Amino acid sequence: MKTYRIKNRFKFTLFIVLTIILFTMTANFALGMNTADSSTIPQYMELEVSSGDTLWSIADRYMSDESDIRKSIYELGKINGISASELHAGMTILVPIN
Repeated sequence: MKTYRIKNRFKFTLFIVLTIILFTMTANFALGMNTADSSTIPQYMELEVSSGDTLWSIADRYMSDESDIRKSIYELGKINGISASELHAGMTILVPIN
């Protein structure tokens, strides 16, 4: 079996230190990718539908001003698994909090 001799102790130590740093940074980056920021987790509030409420009026009241009202109506329907015709008074739906 062939044996190897370390000729320059400083270069070897530097190589080991840099390898450990690189490994630590890579592991930290890879593990950090799995953490979810609280702003990316959707949060909802429960809303009891009143008489006369429509998806349009709920979206207009609770969704952000920057978003398109049609997209907001679609989101409300998708989140709650309903269409506009299935909405009735007394029903509890989830509304995204922005």
